[in-house]
Amino acid sequence: MKPELVPNGGTTDRLGATLTGEGVNFAVYSESASAIWVSIYNEQDEETDRFELDVHRDHIHAGLIAGLGAGTRYGLRADGEYNPDQGLFFDPQKLLVDPYAKRLDRVFVRSPRLRLDRAEAVDTAPLVPKAIVVTPNDELVLPRKKAPGLFYEMNVRGYTMRHPSVQGPLRGTVAALTTQRVIDHLKFIGVDTLQLMPTAAWIDEGHLPALGLTNAWGYNPVAYSAIDPRLAPRGPHELRNMTDLYRKNGISVILDVVYNHTGEGDADGPMLSLMGLDAKTYYRFVEVDGKQHLVNDTGTGNTLRCDHPATQRLVIDSLRYWVEEMGVSGFRFDLATVLGREPGFNPNAEMLKKIKADPILSQCILVAEPWDPGPGGYHLGQFGKEFKEHNDTYRDEIRGFWRGEDGKIGALAGKAAGSAEIFDSAGRKPSNGVNMLAVHDGFTLRDLVTYSDKHNEANGEGNRDGHNHNQSWNCGVEGETDDAAINAARKRDVRALLATLFLSRGTPLLQQGDEMFRTQQGNNNAYAQDNEITWLDWEAADGDLVDFVAAVNGFRKAHSALTHDHFLTGQDKNGVRDVVWLHPEGREMNEGDWRDSAGSVLGMHLRNKDDEVLVWFNRRAEPVVARLPEGNWAVGVQSDSMVDVAFSEGTATLTPRSVVALVRA
Repeated sequence: MKPELVPNGGTTDRLGATLTGEGVNFAVYSESASAIWVSIYNEQDEETDRFELDVHRDHIHAGLIAGLGAGTRYGLRADGEYNPDQGLFFDPQKLLVDPYAKRLDRVFVRSPRLRLDRAEAVDTAPLVPKAIVVTPNDELVLPRKKAPGLFYEMNVRGYTMRHPSVQGPLRGTVAALTTQRVIDHLKFIGVDTLQLMPTAAWIDEGHLPALGLTNAWGYNPVAYSAIDPRLAPRGPHELRNMTDLYRKNGISVILDVVYNHTGEGDADGPMLSLMGLDAKTYYRFVEVDGKQHLVNDTGTGNTLRCDHPATQRLVIDSLRYWVEEMGVSGFRFDLATVLGREPGFNPNAEMLKKIKADPILSQCILVAEPWDPGPGGYHLGQFGKEFKEHNDTYRDEIRGFWRGEDGKIGALAGKAAGSAEIFDSAGRKPSNGVNMLAVHDGFTLRDLVTYSDKHNEANGEGNRDGHNHNQSWNCGVEGETDDAAINAARKRDVRALLATLFLSRGTPLLQQGDEMFRTQQGNNNAYAQDNEITWLDWEAADGDLVDFVAAVNGFRKAHSALTHDHFLTGQDKNGVRDVVWLHPEGREMNEGDWRDSAGSVLGMHLRNKDDEVLVWFNRRAEPVVARLPEGNWAVGVQSDSMVDVAFSEGTATLTPRSVVALVRA
């Protein structure tokens, strides 16, 4: 049957491409377009038909095309005023991806022709992925409600490209994550929430092709609801199969999502979707000298306009799709401050309110990265009890303590106790803080103790990119070495850092491979290294460290004194204090002890009902004798695997640069 437009048959109820009994209904939002067409393509990438959407209602262009079904390849074209100085970029020669596309037939590839102005009259269809009409998954699911215990940040490609148990064609895909040994590893170390780095279809940054590099992280999306074909070459059902399997194995899957900008970049970037459909609706602009300029609060060239109802609808619809049809249980929002910009940040912004009030999304795990690079963009602690928040102060203070910085003993206590100064208000709990020592944008834990400075030369930017304030140390030699003593010291420090993470109040997050002693060769900004720099070397994994992570996480889960989700007060309740901070001499810490700039040893005596744990932190390079509370004590878990803690006459000899958790014998 030849496709035909049904006159005035389109509906505006649902945006995107929707299968009906007669064909496919297309609906696109644009306040400024004078006309929108749907171009239909065959499998040879030839345009076979073009239909103008003939229904216009409330800024929605819609049309019902009979004779089309699932598998149809299509793109959009929009016409209207072309005046870049006023934020208008309409050009019907630019094929555009439907913002509601659920599947694409190929990856995005940059080309100078994608950004030529309208006067060039170049049809970009051969360069642009085609959306594919999909049959919706009618088996809708609800998010898995279990409170997360351990987040695990994973890059799908980096995690699976070198996995020995993953078959060649599956490497780098979400299907690879269904390999039993991949699941077994995550279960062994106790992961219950898997956080996938961006999966939505992305494009390389403009400068990368000339350097022979590609985006490895995915933080440059174009189509918010279409999984990148590199990750799911056979279609989005691969992700649903994976989330179903992980749910059966007791692991929630959440997505790292980037509703703050798109890969279209600035006004000179590629014309791929939102910019050509209605830039002023979807992106934030500011007027300067009578001209409209894209706001760059994200550092990428554009900023999503999250205070506009159409953009809010796009975000909510996309989020619900990932949950209900793809089976994910929540989201980590990259640069989440943008969600609340009006243009300054408002914690009660409509976008945030809609997420919190949505009957489906409100049941999800919601995690905010509570900052963006724009003016006034740092808002840790201001996203409300519905959100967990990445706590960079935990990272900085714990690194500072173990690095040997002065005056960090109080900061160590505050972070280990759950960062109450940030989260103890408005009904929030310690678990609202996501504690991390390392994530994708920074050093791995191994590199943190191996390099005093970043080494990003492979990125082709003269080592200018990436953070300069890393709070790292190299244990005596910059970079890898054959010196056995230095290598032992590095492993010892990593184990102490990991023990601190798991024995702290809050929700711990582990970056992929840090449990294996993974290196990125000192690169702290490996976003463009889709190669051995970011691919996990499974053959070189440190099995002893993996075992330690599993043990310390298991110990954490077994002790309510460590995980009870309330802020520590130190106050007496029914004859029990939930925490007592101890000096190594055995007495309770006093004001002078807290002010001691050289303070390097701290005891944290925790109690919750019948559970009792005593944690000692010793960053000194020599053993320390610590006097213990009365009674018999035994080691529950210790970071130093080389020397056992020695007990004698009410004392314990703490090994150098270590953490030990004691329990009543």
